[in-house]
Amino acid sequence: MGNNKHTYSPLEETANTITHGLGVLLSIAGLFTLLYYNNLENDIWRTVGFSIYGSSLILLYLSSTLYHGTKDSKLKKIFKRFDHSAIFLLIAGTYTPIVLISMRDTWVIYLFILIWAMTVFGITGEFLFTQKFKHLEFIMYIAMGWMALIAIKPLLGLPIETFTWIIVGGVIYSIGVVFYKWDSLPYNHTIWHLFVLGGSISHFIAMFYI
Repeated sequence: MGNNKHTYSPLEETANTITHGLGVLLSIAGLFTLLYYNNLENDIWRTVGFSIYGSSLILLYLSSTLYHGTKDSKLKKIFKRFDHSAIFLLIAGTYTPIVLISMRDTWVIYLFILIWAMTVFGITGEFLFTQKFKHLEFIMYIAMGWMALIAIKPLLGLPIETFTWIIVGGVIYSIGVVFYKWDSLPYNHTIWHLFVLGGSISHFIAMFYI
């Protein structure tokens, strides 16, 4: 995941690449793990939900790894857009199995549709209005993530483990934003990446208990 305001040293970019390269491997393993255990239940909603979630997780870490790993300036600009777009996809992708498995017959489905509509809007804005869109983009990330609280009552109906790990993941992501914005701190972006990994792992655990 890239920051628009900061230039990283070669060592920092190496660390940024390694941390989210690890995320790619963990995401692939996580997707296959979820699908394997789902096969024991043979539930189509779980298959669809976990496939979308796992794919969005892989795309996030892959695009971030490519962005930080490439030295070609033109490619870097392209991968940066994919990197930022993948954040929208992961947010919507994380909602997907939770809603499809446990809430598809409730009003939360309308919130789910709104989240995906915002994702399409966000990705479109990233590619068409990159510079003008960057401030709204960041606000949208935070808002979309915590819009889950609108559905707090249905969320409380989830298994306590799922609910707890969803909140833990959200808090970890949110704390990580402090380091994302802390440009004067050496390796701030690598630290941010570690928080992203922590948030992703927390939400992955939540999926097991749905």
